[in-house]
Formats: sequence, structure tokens, C-alpha cells
Amino acid sequence: MTNKIAKGMKDAIPICAGYLAVGFTFGMAAAAQGIGAGGAALISATNLTSAGQFAGLTVIAAAAPYFEMALTQLIINLRYALMALSLSQKLEPGIGKWQRCVIAFGITDEAFALVSTQEGKVGKHYIYGVMSVCIASWTTGTFFGAAASSALPPAVGSALGIAIYGMFLAIIIPPAKKEKSIAAVIFIAIVLSSALWFLPGLKEISPGFAIIICTVLASAIGAIIHPIREEEVNP
Repeated sequence: MTNKIAKGMKDAIPICAGYLAVGFTFGMAAAAQGIGAGGAALISATNLTSAGQFAGLTVIAAAAPYFEMALTQLIINLRYALMALSLSQKLEPGIGKWQRCVIAFGITDEAFALVSTQEGKVGKHYIYGVMSVCIASWTTGTFFGAAASSALPPAVGSALGIAIYGMFLAIIIPPAKKEKSIAAVIFIAIVLSSALWFLPGLKEISPGFAIIICTVLASAIGAIIHPIREEEVNP
């Protein structure tokens, strides 16, 4: 058990580096809205969604009603429900309902990419190791970002926000080099995302729904082009 947790923590180090930087940026943004370091850290510890949290700050700044906040978070974070359903097929047998709920809470884009690219079934202890690093780095980065917001120029925060893209590339490129199916799904997702961003009419779709559309279509097309045989899932 200890070895599996340690392996999960080790594999999540690239995520840790990115989350510290982006969490720092969120902390600075939260402080700009009058939220203290403790409050900002609590938001990160209980949400774990960069896009949702930044959108939430916009809603807070606009003094919008709770219903708008709930609807905004539902749309932006609905993709995590799809990730949880997909990841449930990757888990080892015997993982109970409450343990699955804990795992679902810790799912982020990067953690999902890391866990789903592991060979064979994945145990709960490995995922707990990944989650612990993700939650700790995201929350810690947020706390120090909020605490240091008055001492750093805004340009530094913007530069730190780029780190999450490099972190995500560090996760998906190695398995894409090994598996043509993963590379194909990534390419399809890029094409779909570009279409939703640039094409008239499609670019009006909200970012949350755009992510869901890309996820569902890319994975469905990938499953059709590169189906996984039953013996590969249950050797």
C-alpha cells in the first residue's frame, strides 16, 4: 500500500509544479477580490477546479445570486462527471462506493490524464497518492499567492499561469509517443477544440460545454478507430 501511494505521489510531481504556479495565480486573483489567504486556500481545497474557481471569482465580483454561481459551476465542471464515469472502468475490483466518491472528488484534468494512461487496472492507493499531491500543491500555491499578492506585480501572475499548459503537455506527450490510439484521440480533440474556437456559430458555445463536446466526441471517435479488445482490459 505504501509503495503504491509513493508511486502515485512520484508520478504526480509534474502536476505539483504546475499546480503550485497556477494556484499562486488564483490566490493573487482571489486577493484582488478581497478574499484573504485562508479563504482562498479553503476555496482551492474544496473545489480543485481552476476554470471553475476563476469563473467563480467573476461571479463573486459581480455580486451575482447563488443560483448563477451554481449554474456556472455546473456547466464548467460537468466534464468531471464524464471523467469519473470513464475512470470507474479503470479501477481495480473491490473499491467501495465511498472510496469511489473520494476518488471522484480528487479528479482534475491532469490527474485524470495521469491515471487513465496507466497500464492495466489502477488501485485506490495509487490514486490517493496522486490526489494528495494535487490537493496539497494547489492549496499551498493558492495560499502563498494570496499572501504575497501585494508584493508581486500582475505580470508575474500572468506568467505563472502559462505553467499549467507545460505541465499538461508533460503528462500527455509520453504516453502519446507509446500508443497511437492516445495520439489519435489527442489530435482529434485538438481539431474539435480549434473548430469550436474559430468557426462562426460554434465559437459561441461556452467553454464548459466546449470541453464536454470535445471529450465525448474525441473519446467516441477514438474508441471506434482504436477499439480495445476485451482480453486487453481483463487479461
